[in-house]
Amino acid sequence: MGEKVVAGAFDLSDRQRYRDKLQKCLKGLERLLEEKRFDRPRNLMGLEIELNLAGADGLPRMLNGQVLERIASRDFQTELAMFNLEVNITPHPLGGRVFDRLAEEVRTSLAYAHRKAEEVDAGIVMIGILPTLERDDLVSSNLSDVDRYTLLNDQIVAARGEDFTLDIEGVEHLVCTARSITPEAACTSVQLHLQVTPGRFADVWNAAQAASAAQIAVGANSPFLFGRELWRESRPPLFQQSTDTRPPELQAQGVRPRTWFGERWISSAYDLFEENLRYFPALLPICDDEDPLAVLDAGGVPRLGELVLHNGTVYRWNRPVYDVADGVPHLRVENRVLPAGPTVTDVVANAAFYYGLVRALAEESRPVWTRMPFETASANFDAACRYGIDARLVWPRRGRHGGLAETDAVTLVRDELLPLAEAGLDAWGVEPADRDFYLGVIDERCRRRVNGASWQVATFHRALEAGLPRDAALAATTRRYAELMRTDEPVHLWPVGVPQKVGTG
Repeated sequence: MGEKVVAGAFDLSDRQRYRDKLQKCLKGLERLLEEKRFDRPRNLMGLEIELNLAGADGLPRMLNGQVLERIASRDFQTELAMFNLEVNITPHPLGGRVFDRLAEEVRTSLAYAHRKAEEVDAGIVMIGILPTLERDDLVSSNLSDVDRYTLLNDQIVAARGEDFTLDIEGVEHLVCTARSITPEAACTSVQLHLQVTPGRFADVWNAAQAASAAQIAVGANSPFLFGRELWRESRPPLFQQSTDTRPPELQAQGVRPRTWFGERWISSAYDLFEENLRYFPALLPICDDEDPLAVLDAGGVPRLGELVLHNGTVYRWNRPVYDVADGVPHLRVENRVLPAGPTVTDVVANAAFYYGLVRALAEESRPVWTRMPFETASANFDAACRYGIDARLVWPRRGRHGGLAETDAVTLVRDELLPLAEAGLDAWGVEPADRDFYLGVIDERCRRRVNGASWQVATFHRALEAGLPRDAALAATTRRYAELMRTDEPVHLWPVGVPQKVGTG
């Protein structure tokens, strides 16, 4: 949702005009699909990483404006709060040594950004939720100084009509309220894009939904919020509750949240865009001058600006994306499941696992979504968020007898999903050296039952046992995490605990 938005008030006519324009955009999308106007297969993948700014003390720094000014690169952008940044990596064709090239590019970008951040006593920390964040850090005065964030906050707050309630029960129980959407900024994610043709879109999206639980199980990295140990991946419940426009009465009626996993397998990209219009009122009813149907009649390609903007305010974990590049429209699946970090190697390993697994699942002769109810995929996602590497997932049995069986996530990944991911990367034309190294990182996480979340929790408890108070233990865990992150040794190799300071005698 990176459009330039100018803050202002909306009246009733704005909303009706926007609704009418959305319907025109949807009709335009339908025509583009019918007329087969979309880009040819290009096997393009893209990557975005949301980042935190923290000082040498491990505490957040509200300095993204100053840091971005020093970075002076269009690859880096603001995110919701002043302690957030986002880096966008140029799309790469899937194949060859793409993951090694991707890793080197990300390392170079982050090292440069970190050097620039150090000029203002800050640093880059790539983590799902910064453990040292406190409630006072996540207030509206710490929103980034960008009109679209202020406007989005105002509209979500107005739609809800009361304070937001955060109620997450995990290892510990967090209950608090917030007066703005700023707590959402605690969630820093990796977004993986895959450009697909309309004919392949539904299979890829369904495959991504089915794969999401395994992604979280091996990649969880967000166990703390406001000093509480919650879910191993606490971003999904936090994101849903901090953007929830529904007061309790609408929740009780079954009205859908704007952040959601979904409720059914699909047969077309059109299904998702149509659902967005049918279920979700506009938050930012801003119209442009384009008449998409007239543009189509003239042989042109419409931007579908209202549809794109509205789609950006519905926070699916696998989101459809419509875009136009070089005058040609295309579709992407945007996978938003993963937390940031722990290291560049870990991020790229997560990407390799995703792109390989999705390719293989999408091309199976008996796809997993024909053998597993959608409700099971949704329940798997919740279980993986709660328990991370220790989750148990339900998956279709292999063999002719079929049915579903519950198994350890690590067993499912090692015995079934990693071989599928390997076959998928082969189908993309990825070099065996790239494939084996990065999938090997996932295998070792499973073998040792270690991911970012389990390391954070173990290190935090080790610090508590050493006598540190909770706040100090969280800060020490964050500082140690940042130190090890910069070594780029994958997280399954990190030693647990905070080194003891050696006395000078």
